[in-house]
Amino acid sequence: MKKKKNVFVCTDCGHQHPKWQGFCNSCQARGSLQEQEIGGTQSGDRYKASKRNTPVKRLSETSSVKSDRLKTNISEFNRVMGDGIVKDSLSIITAEPGAGKSTLLLQVSQDVAKQGYKVLYASGEESESQIKQRAERILGDIEEDIWIYSDTNMNNVLGIIEDIDPDVIIIDSIQTFMLEEFDSRPGSPTQTMECANAILKVAKNPNNPRAAFMVGQMTKDNELAGLRALEHLVDTVLILDGENGEELKQLSASKNRYGSTGEIGFFSMEEDGLRDIKNPSEYFMTQRDEAELVSGSALTVIKEGTRPIIVEVESLVSTTFTPYPARIGECMRRDHLNTLVSILEQRAEIELITKNVVIKTTGGIRLKEQSSNLAVIMSIVSSYKDKGIPNDTVFVADIGLTGELKKVPTIETRIKELERMGFKRVFVARDAVRDTSAFKSINVLPCRTLMDVIQKTFIDELPF
Repeated sequence: MKKKKNVFVCTDCGHQHPKWQGFCNSCQARGSLQEQEIGGTQSGDRYKASKRNTPVKRLSETSSVKSDRLKTNISEFNRVMGDGIVKDSLSIITAEPGAGKSTLLLQVSQDVAKQGYKVLYASGEESESQIKQRAERILGDIEEDIWIYSDTNMNNVLGIIEDIDPDVIIIDSIQTFMLEEFDSRPGSPTQTMECANAILKVAKNPNNPRAAFMVGQMTKDNELAGLRALEHLVDTVLILDGENGEELKQLSASKNRYGSTGEIGFFSMEEDGLRDIKNPSEYFMTQRDEAELVSGSALTVIKEGTRPIIVEVESLVSTTFTPYPARIGECMRRDHLNTLVSILEQRAEIELITKNVVIKTTGGIRLKEQSSNLAVIMSIVSSYKDKGIPNDTVFVADIGLTGELKKVPTIETRIKELERMGFKRVFVARDAVRDTSAFKSINVLPCRTLMDVIQKTFIDELPF
């Protein structure tokens, strides 16, 4: 037998080091080395083929089995999961501390238990009394089929699973558990992967499939803690985004073997837990009367997954008293905002060198799509002129460095959503819509340049 030895493995890239040091030689990550025991295998370079219990099959002759889904009454959760929970799946959810991971999983447990399924909630971080206090606050009447167990020993958890035979298993969090067969501490790469593999075998048991959820801790870089192998192991990686104290929470999937990774679920954090935001467009717009015009506000349509969402962009242009004016974008990168301000200065002859420019969105949603660029610029123009844009007007286009409007994908779907919501005008790029007459109750206004949009919106002479 080979002698066992300890090496230090980078939790970011998996590179091995003979001794501990402050950074990884491969990916340069700092403080990412974890001690791990290797060796103990049979010496020699020959491998013996094992006897197979099941024959090999052709892919064309293999029968496909459609996995059953367990739908909850939490519609935004179902959307991100791919229309429900697959019964023989393993998922992991990660977020910053206090974002609401445990709260969401408790609500899922309550909903699943109401449907007659048995749930085991195993926690290595909180005591049973702490879990009970949170459950009473957010769930009210707790269902009888929710079982809780507080321990860091994964062997005991596996024994509990055999005893009560749950349909859904929740492990909170996987980095706090350990198996007795391994000497390393909880949270080490070895313990985390082996504990996850143990839950995977339980969930994927062909004779008794179960749905399993693991809570994963998040690093300072807002990434899932541990080896990348942990993400490859699971079927779904869920990310709950939202700063502590913020009401808006966004649930997304960076990996999903049973659904799309583009869907996002929106939740509102309230005293009694997370609540679905079923119509995000109303959440991300300020409700105003038609005659009430406010300067510095413009509307656009973004796509989150398959769902178009109407978003209000707000701008504030003010005089600076410092040599360098501020460019603050709470909803976008500063470099992106600086680019749009430069386009506005050069192509619309609006002088902003002595002006602070602040951008934000109603509800705090981030602007990741290029389709919002025209709305951002028009909100800045509105604030600069101190003149409001009509509340029934929307801007959906990208804008180039030349000041020309650019097409955005799925423009017809976005306009249909605007028409459904009762808007009257939408500015788009020239040739973006094939047949503008297909829309009956909304006026589609194709424009070639930024100057065209400004003139048609404010109907006055330029330059300013």
